[in-house]
Amino acid sequence: MTQFSWPIRVYYEDTDSGGVVYHSNYLNFMERARTEWLRALGFEQTQLKDQQGLIIVVHSLSMQFKKPAYFNDMLTVNCVLSELGRSSLIMQQSIEREGLVLIEAQVKAAFVDAVSFKPIGIPAEISHKIRLDKKQ
Repeated sequence: MTQFSWPIRVYYEDTDSGGVVYHSNYLNFMERARTEWLRALGFEQTQLKDQQGLIIVVHSLSMQFKKPAYFNDMLTVNCVLSELGRSSLIMQQSIEREGLVLIEAQVKAAFVDAVSFKPIGIPAEISHKIRLDKKQ
């Protein structure tokens, strides 16, 4: 799976008084899609924290707002892994409505110790599964 996609419906609570998606909610939509991508690979973030003592945090991101989304839109959030490092990964994400790109983003996520928040290496099992996924 070189690209993972997750559907999102825009609810009233996601919008401003004009029915336009409030800018920070796009971050929530992308976070949900990354979580579902990990889940599709077989990893639950709660288990990673409880069993391996690690969490995945956003290190940095950049976003380009191209077009707005509106109340009741059905959106697709796409995730494409572009780089896998020792303790982080970079993902290209986009949000589309019926094939029209609304948002483009690059997100760097780091694997950190759940207590100290210091970077740790991506566990071999996760790295292996991601590499296999990228080849498909």
